[in-house]
Amino acid sequence: MGKSISYKKLPSITECDTFLKNQKLSYGKAVRELVNTVLEQVRLEISKDKTGTFAVNNAEIMERVAEEVRIHSQIQKRVINATGVVVHTNLGRAPLSKDLILNVLPKLSSYSTLELDLETGKRGSRDSKVRTLLRTLSGAEDAMVVNNNAAAVFLMLKALTADQPDGILPEVIVSRGELVEIGGSFRIPDIMREAGVKLIEVGTTNRCRLADYEQALTKNTAALLKVHPSNYKILGFTESVSVEKLTKLAHSKSILCFHDWGSGSFYQFQQPGLSEYSTAEQELSADPDLLAFSGDKLLGGVQAGILLGKAENIQKLRKHALYRTLRLDKVTLTLLESTLEAYLDIQTLPDHVPTVYLLEQSREEIHDKVNAFLVKIRPAENTSWNLEIQQTESRTGGGALPELTLDSAALVLSHPNWTVLELHKWFRSQPVPVITRVHEEQIWLDFRTILPQDTDELLQVISRLISG
Repeated sequence: MGKSISYKKLPSITECDTFLKNQKLSYGKAVRELVNTVLEQVRLEISKDKTGTFAVNNAEIMERVAEEVRIHSQIQKRVINATGVVVHTNLGRAPLSKDLILNVLPKLSSYSTLELDLETGKRGSRDSKVRTLLRTLSGAEDAMVVNNNAAAVFLMLKALTADQPDGILPEVIVSRGELVEIGGSFRIPDIMREAGVKLIEVGTTNRCRLADYEQALTKNTAALLKVHPSNYKILGFTESVSVEKLTKLAHSKSILCFHDWGSGSFYQFQQPGLSEYSTAEQELSADPDLLAFSGDKLLGGVQAGILLGKAENIQKLRKHALYRTLRLDKVTLTLLESTLEAYLDIQTLPDHVPTVYLLEQSREEIHDKVNAFLVKIRPAENTSWNLEIQQTESRTGGGALPELTLDSAALVLSHPNWTVLELHKWFRSQPVPVITRVHEEQIWLDFRTILPQDTDELLQVISRLISG
């Protein structure tokens, strides 16, 4: 530490900028804000020094500025997911296939027929192809897409539940056990309040019967809402009402029934446990007025909110002023189109939608992958590294079937001179970070979620570790 300094002797923004350039660090025009942030911190530290012993030199201050730039200039990076959670919210949820992206690249790197009808030469609908694909795959009367599932639920509540006379809010009935909170503290009650409807809770947390809905009906009831508890599960003494029964009740009273499905797909999975999860076509057979679900969870596509249902209701949503603020941009729309096209051929679907491929792997297939990988590592005979294959359980993740586990296999490693947290951090610090799982004081790499194109990179990472 150097001698105590006055505020005037602190390095200037120009001096800091020159230092950063010498360090081959640059943050453009935003560097001024970061420099000022650090200098304000230093001034505060000086002002709080009552003893007069606080000391800092300019070289140290500029190093602090450099560290601030390094932190703030971090961009989104490719990572290797070894957690075993397939649809991992923190890791971008559903990965897209390289072939799919290359397929849409020509459409995105040039002008396109986004809103042009080639037959008439006039303006067309930007989502006409997506609507056709969704109707074909689901059997729905009509379909539309918005930017995420929360937006889909918000729009259907806002557009289809008209205000009651004298300014009374329209009432929407929901089971207490379905008032979910999704990622980022985003709650169903909040969405309903912002949509301008009055939430009517019925039943208890663990049990809700059809009679509970019937008793809550009033002249102000506009709809019944069924919400899939996608990120939790209540076990034990439980009871809930099916969409089919809710729909019959709603229609007998001339009101609407909405189903927030959360996560859905057009594919019937074969994997044990997942095979019991219904398809969009099966969900629509219960006859809800609208079905809403995400495009980037089990479907394996981009972030989007998909709405399927009665043509009359979809048309009302499309005409609502909010739709323009919630619609998809051309990049997302084009990627979603390509994903939905893959669903037209179920036989080749796993080749084009990585999420389906990852979920459908058997434990035996994954074990063979780990074994083949371990053979390539070839650790030295006298190594202190312990590497072994263990059976484990993966998870679907991403707000879909939270309690469902999938049989899998993992590479487990440990070393007497490394703590598990040191290893965990070391893997994250690699040029291509590896996100691992910590269990029983060991590092577990679940190979269910390691994509084929990541294998060579992972081999280099582990080779560096055990040879270091």
